[in-house]
Formats: sequence, C-alpha cells, structure tokens
Amino acid sequence: NLVRHAGGGTLVVTPIAENERAGVRVEAADTGPGIADVEEALRDGFSTAGGLGYGLGVANRLMDRLDITSAPGRGTYVVCERWVRSGSGYEGDGPLTVGVATRPHPRETLNGDAFVVKHWRGQILVGLIDGLGHGVGAHRAGQAARQYVEAHFDRPLDELFRGVGRCCRGTRGVVMALARFDRDRSAVSFASIGNIEVRVLGSPEPVNFIVRRGILGGEAPKPVVTDHPWQPGWLFVLHSDGLTTRWQWEDVRDLADSPAPALATGLLRRLAKEDDDATVIVVRGAAP
Repeated sequence: NLVRHAGGGTLVVTPIAENERAGVRVEAADTGPGIADVEEALRDGFSTAGGLGYGLGVANRLMDRLDITSAPGRGTYVVCERWVRSGSGYEGDGPLTVGVATRPHPRETLNGDAFVVKHWRGQILVGLIDGLGHGVGAHRAGQAARQYVEAHFDRPLDELFRGVGRCCRGTRGVVMALARFDRDRSAVSFASIGNIEVRVLGSPEPVNFIVRRGILGGEAPKPVVTDHPWQPGWLFVLHSDGLTTRWQWEDVRDLADSPAPALATGLLRRLAKEDDDATVIVVRGAAP
C-alpha cells in the first residue's frame, strides 16, 4: 500500500512484550493522498487503485490491533500488533460446562447463526452470533464474525466487537453477545449488541446485563462491557431470536437439572420458531 498509494513511506517492525507474552508491532507512515473514509476502506472489495481491495480487511483479520489515522491530503499512519496466541484447549471437567444446540431455518441448509466456545488458562469465552435474516447471506456474515472471534479470542471484549464490526462490513451484518468466564475471579464479563437474549438462573439478585441495539458491520454503538460475580450452581443461557423470548424458568423447570448439552437441546426443541435460524448456549456452574 505504501508503494501503490503513496509512492513510498516508512515501515517499522518492532518486537513487543507484555506480561510475559511476545508480539510484534508494525507501523507504516506516508505523506500520500490519505484515506477519506477509513472504515469504508476496511471493507473487502473496496479499492481506489484498481486492486482487489482486500489488503486492509486482511490486516484487520490477522492482527490483534489495527489503528489507522488518515485524512485526505495529509497522509496515512497505520499501527498494528499481533501477539503470540494463548494456548487454547479443553481443560477437562472443571467448574463450568458448556452446551450448544443449533439448527438452520427449517427451509434452509445453511445456518445464519454461529457460536464460539474457547477454553484457556482458567477462562472460557462463549459467543453467540446471528447473521441478519437467514440463508446464504446470513451464513456468510455469521461465519465472518465467528472466524474473527476465534482468531482473537483472548483479546478484550470491546476489541472483539470492533474487529467483528470491521470484518462484517460489506455483509448483511450481525448481532452478537460475548461472555468471558474467569474461574480465578469467580466472575463473568459480558457485552452485547443486538437482540441476543441472555438469562441467569440461580443468582439471589437480578443480574443486569447491558444490551445495546445496533448491527455490527453497519451502524452500531460501542458495546458496554460489564463485570458480574459468578457462583457455582448458577445457569447462564444465551439464545438467538430464533427462539421465543416469552418463556420463564418455571416453563422448563423439568429441564433445570439436566447437563448443559441436554438443557440446550431441550430449550431448542421447545422454544425454537419455525421461521428463523435458532441457537442456544448454556453454561452451567458445578454445584458446590
């Protein structure tokens, strides 16, 4: 891009370290024509020089941080960072178990919903993504978001939303909810944009999650990340709007003691609508 758009510039690559992690920072600067709309330039297929228009979009998907400062006639400064990925894998039976049940629209073969479950170093990230509508377009949007979250699962939640918003430009867009459970702190961090339903069973006090309206990939506000206590024996449920929202725990009391996968399957069977994709994620804390 330095050569194609600005006729040259400077490129600096620096090793970085943070809390015993290693990474690399890449900085690019030029005095070229600048970028009129940075977010639009991140959309796959956008090009002002006859190229494929995937360069900045690929950089967003590959890097953990991407910041661009630019204005017409004032050049462009780009800084991006990539960290060595934390080890991820199932750690065996622990204090949390996760169950997922999902299916596409009954008249479709592709699912517009997507989900993420990542275990690492005493933490679990669960995410539910719903591509707008259903069919091929919704599936494409949902998978673009899922791939970004899976590639950057250990980054702060607000950064994950920012990256997903960028990589879903040019798609129908998605709504998404993410929850990160921290075993050592007995806590859960949560953020959501859109109409993903979230419920908790077992807490003696109501758990107030902040859900902001909007579409990632389109017009979306910044998410509000909130932290909440999490105790053994509690149940956490996320589901897409392919399930009815008019249900209470009393309606499914006979399922409440089921393992997380069985509870997710039971909720899907009982509550799924016939006109949309549908997904349920259940996180169950082990009883003390």
